[in-house]
Amino acid sequence: MIFLTLISSILMASLSVYQFKTAAKEYHEERLERRETAVKEHINYILNTTTYPLTTENLPLIFKDEIYKLADIHSLAINIYSLDGKLLKSSKASFTVDTILPPIPNYILKLVQSSMDKRYVDVQSIDGKKFRSSYTQIKDTKFKPLGILNLPYIPDDGFYERELRNFLISLGQVYSIMLIVAFILAYFLSSYITKFLKSITDKITETRFNQKNEKIELEESSKEIALLVHAYNSMVEELEESASKLAQSEREQAWREMAKQVAHEIKNPLTPMRLTVQSFQRKFDPNDPEVKQKMSDYSNTLIQQIDTMSSVASAFSNFASMPAQQNETLNVVDVVQLTLDIFNEDYIEFRSDEKEVITIMDRTQLIRIVTNLVKNAIQAIPEHQAKKSVIVSVKKEGEQVLISVQDNGTGIETDNLNRIFEPKFTTKNSGMGLGLGIIKNIIENYNGTITFETASGKGTIFNVFLPIIKM
Repeated sequence: MIFLTLISSILMASLSVYQFKTAAKEYHEERLERRETAVKEHINYILNTTTYPLTTENLPLIFKDEIYKLADIHSLAINIYSLDGKLLKSSKASFTVDTILPPIPNYILKLVQSSMDKRYVDVQSIDGKKFRSSYTQIKDTKFKPLGILNLPYIPDDGFYERELRNFLISLGQVYSIMLIVAFILAYFLSSYITKFLKSITDKITETRFNQKNEKIELEESSKEIALLVHAYNSMVEELEESASKLAQSEREQAWREMAKQVAHEIKNPLTPMRLTVQSFQRKFDPNDPEVKQKMSDYSNTLIQQIDTMSSVASAFSNFASMPAQQNETLNVVDVVQLTLDIFNEDYIEFRSDEKEVITIMDRTQLIRIVTNLVKNAIQAIPEHQAKKSVIVSVKKEGEQVLISVQDNGTGIETDNLNRIFEPKFTTKNSGMGLGLGIIKNIIENYNGTITFETASGKGTIFNVFLPIIKM
């Protein structure tokens, strides 16, 4: 916009200069022609009233005194030449013919003679200024050429130059004001557009696939910004729909995997139970003196396998049916510290930069998260390890509370990093591996996240981020 304004101002100034120069040229041409016509009419009057014979030789006598009167009346310098270009009479006071005014050049004489109106205007530039000089034939009453009338004309461009200068100054002032206004409008317009673009940029930057994204609501905006906002809001709707479908698909896949795992875990104790019953059927002898001991061994084997099946069912039940949230206002620091009191290990250390972090959530589920992570940390440290350490820390980070559980155990092997939160995965000799899956489910129900860092042979740290929910 500013660039176009500058271009238009330059073009306007150039066009104005050209028009002023053209107008000045036409004005001087017309003015010279008018004055020349007036002088010729006056000369014809003198020729008609003179008593001298109308010849070229008598022209100096005819205009001896009259030429000065003509010069005064018309405010012009007047020169009369013979047909061959020699000066006969001039209105200049004192002059020397040979030195002051030279003869008319031959090319001018030829141009005057060859023209239709027997007239020619010679234009010359001296010191940057243009001088005009008209040459026209003087004729007698019978239209016979007597001589050549010369009218030197020095144009005065002062008026046009002043008008042009004033116009250019006015034009410069107008365009300066226009430029200032354009700069101001450009600033406010860019600020107006940038404000909306920044809002949109911030929203796009905060957009995540795994969270609830807010739509943009702008009351006043340009058509282009409105289209951009509409496109973003449509994208958010599609993103939420995709996330919902993905979550549904993941839940279905998790339940299928869980069903396979439960079936596998239940089949494991059924096989030894079947073999035990079949062996008892073949070898049962009521008269055997050790029949009571065999019955006891048989019963213990079945009870052990039944207990295994019962633990599988209980673990699956706990994972599948999350208890309803009983949210209450609690101090996360106190709850975590009290949870650690149930552990007897003296190498468990609690740290907190805050005396209290108040939030609203289910106390039982928070205890469950801490208990499970601490138990895993204890079990990750080998029994024979001399120096054992489990550090549990709580700190506030913005609008979140960070609960960290760090151990100096064996760490997690590289092959198991991507499977650590799988419901059926475990690195222990017993259990179903549902613990981390359960707490991950609890954390995500609160729109939180759980991450971990590990180093083989150095230990692991689990980080739980939970949003601080205020009343």
